[in-house]
Amino acid sequence: MAGARGAGCATAATGARPGKRPPEPEPVPEPEELSLLCAPALSLGDGRDSGLSDSEESVFSGLEDSGSDSSADTTAEEENGASGDENHSGMEKTTGQQAETSSPRTEEMRVQGGDEYAEDSSDEEDVRNTVGNVPLEWYDDFPHVGYDLDGKRIYKPIRTRDELDQFLDKMDDPDYWRTVQDRMTGRDVRLTDEQVALVQRLQRGQFGDVSFDPYEPAVDFFSGDLMIHPVTNRPADKRSFIPSLVEKEKVSRLVHAIKMGWIQPRRPRDPTPTFYDLWAQEDPNAVLGRHKMHVPAPKLALPGHAESYNPPPEYLPSEEERLAWEQQEPAERKLNFLPRKFPSLRAVPAYGRFIQERFERCLDLYLCPRQRKMRVNVDPEDLIPKLPRPRDLQPFPTCQALVYRGHGDLVRCLSVSPGGQWLASGSDDGSVRLWEVATARCMRTVPVGGVVRSVAWNPHPTICLVAVAVEDAVLLLNPALGDRLVVGSTDQLLSGFTPPAEPALQPAHWLEASEEERQEGLRLRIRHGKPVTQVTWHGRGDYMAVVLAAPGHTQVLIHQLSRRRSQSPFRRSHGQVQRVAFHPVRPFLLVASQRSVRLYHLLRQELTKKLMPNCKWVSSLAVHPAGDNVICGSYDSKLVWFDLDLSTRPYRVLRHHKKALRAVAFHPQYPLFASGSDDGSVIVCHGMVYNDLLQNPLLVPVKVLRGHVLTRDLGVLDVAFHPTQPWVFSSGADGTIRLFT
Repeated sequence: MAGARGAGCATAATGARPGKRPPEPEPVPEPEELSLLCAPALSLGDGRDSGLSDSEESVFSGLEDSGSDSSADTTAEEENGASGDENHSGMEKTTGQQAETSSPRTEEMRVQGGDEYAEDSSDEEDVRNTVGNVPLEWYDDFPHVGYDLDGKRIYKPIRTRDELDQFLDKMDDPDYWRTVQDRMTGRDVRLTDEQVALVQRLQRGQFGDVSFDPYEPAVDFFSGDLMIHPVTNRPADKRSFIPSLVEKEKVSRLVHAIKMGWIQPRRPRDPTPTFYDLWAQEDPNAVLGRHKMHVPAPKLALPGHAESYNPPPEYLPSEEERLAWEQQEPAERKLNFLPRKFPSLRAVPAYGRFIQERFERCLDLYLCPRQRKMRVNVDPEDLIPKLPRPRDLQPFPTCQALVYRGHGDLVRCLSVSPGGQWLASGSDDGSVRLWEVATARCMRTVPVGGVVRSVAWNPHPTICLVAVAVEDAVLLLNPALGDRLVVGSTDQLLSGFTPPAEPALQPAHWLEASEEERQEGLRLRIRHGKPVTQVTWHGRGDYMAVVLAAPGHTQVLIHQLSRRRSQSPFRRSHGQVQRVAFHPVRPFLLVASQRSVRLYHLLRQELTKKLMPNCKWVSSLAVHPAGDNVICGSYDSKLVWFDLDLSTRPYRVLRHHKKALRAVAFHPQYPLFASGSDDGSVIVCHGMVYNDLLQNPLLVPVKVLRGHVLTRDLGVLDVAFHPTQPWVFSSGADGTIRLFT
């Protein structure tokens, strides 16, 4: 019935087209119902409403629907004469009208056979909206979007579908991805495979035409070779044989200009060169004017007594002096002439070298560049940096106070207790000695059975432990010195450990000491399987870091005393590790390799900074008590100071030593740092670090301490400061430990 209503409305509006059988009339509805039924019919662009003739109808009958309603398809197929009986029967079923016979016109077109527009490929078929190149935003407030070829409105499609319907279409319709909306008509258009391929080629930056070859070889039609059949063999024009009237007019104009004097003939060039003043155009009032920058020629020295025609007798050379003057080179002679004596000025002959000296004088004036130098009155003492006097920087150690003797071989390492009362030292004689600082008395000797590489006293004041690095093990000794309560609490702390039920796999083995070893002070033994070169404690006294002399990522191990657990913090190696040190304030670990110092954040497990000391081989490392400055010594006799807040490059490089540096150390309280070298000296420097970040540290060397005797080309092997006093300890290759106060 919908098709019948549409046909009825169209018939009522415009009447039946000639040559078509008019549809059967229907009862006329009410006026309001009529307007509602006719509204969709107006949006169809069918040919029944246009009133065109048969010839005009054939021009536009090939067009598909121009509107938005689906009934327009049946109307267009009805107008197309080549659609066949099936299309007619489908149209009749849609409209509800049971037509018995077709019109004679339709039968006639069917007899002719085939679609007369099947091969029509005019551009007019593709044009839907004929409003032209106007903004479509003008139609936002209207129900239509433009007009078709017949001048009828193209109504916008009624879109009542929500996002859920669109999502269902997207899931159900396999061609949803290639469906686009035509902005000219508002309809959804499905792209063909050729159009999709064209879009993909354009997105890839290729040419739209598949058959176009941008790299086809160029054909050189016009070449320099004489060809039998040239590309162009056009005969010469007739105008090439006839005098040109345009050129005749140009020549007449030039002749007239020459006669009138407007065009002058070229004058022959003058071959003689022209000279001019280079500074003639200079501003005489300029600050850099020639007269102000003029430098007068230096005057000749006035003649002295030797140039006189009657010089004093002492200026006349003797015969030996004359012979010596003649044998000298001209550049070595003090005088370029020999003084002579004449009775009167009238008897003086002409000077033989007068012309030559005048010529040399002119060459000097001509070739010698002269420049006015603005002399700056600067006091040379102002260029020297103002360093404070050493007496103003006291206290610092100045003289040798005590010598600790007892070791039979070179003393490699030493460490001071947190209270400053005891001193531990390790030697190549296979023993660890414990000294009383104030009296230089050896309180205890612990044989360890190997070369002691490193000694470190636990910095915690309530723990009495000394870590000793011997061969492939770290020994934890309780020296049993000082407060008995501290000694007892240390043993109680170590004995209170309960091993876990399932021991975890660790890179080191913790072993309890036997009864005989406990009598000598040994409490724990940590086996590593590789030689240990250094051991150092964390500031809180529970962790210690160990350096192993082995390649690979297990060169640095960290042990926890309370839980007896060991771990390897690194996964890969960055070279041979020389020294490690804990940051005194932050959770940082400094690892010094041969050519660099790396700063690792232990909690984040990442590399924070990489310091480049520009040394050949780093030997020692020390961190300032405040934590913002680091010093490291090297075997090429350099001491490098780093400011961590400033740069990863050295702030200052000190070259005070003449041989390799073996050890560096900071004082815990005073602004002092010291370095020991193989030249047998200990240099103490004042290193003041200010709280003001804009003020650079003040580094002043204040004292050179000597006392160790060179043995096997080795001097000072380790230095350490007293924790509370401005004293420094040094251990040397001569088997002694010296205290400087």
